[in-house]
Amino acid sequence: MIAQHYNNSIHVENNLLKQIKIKENQLKIAQESNLLYVAEGLQDELLKLQRQLSEPQDAEIQALMSLLDD
Repeated sequence: MIAQHYNNSIHVENNLLKQIKIKENQLKIAQESNLLYVAEGLQDELLKLQRQLSEPQDAEIQALMSLLDD
C-alpha cells in the first residue's frame, strides 16, 4: 500500500515537473515577444504549479510521521 502511494506520488511529481517546464518555456516566449498580459498569466499558473509540487511532499511526510506515531 505504501509502495503504491509512493509510486503514485512520483508519477504526480514527474507530471508537475513536466508542466512546470512547459510553463517556463511558454513564459520565456511570452516575455521575448513582449506579451505582458500573457506573461503575467503564465507566471500565475507557474506559481500554482510550483505550490502543488511542494504540497504533496508535505502531506506525504505527515502521513509517514503518523505511521511512526502509531
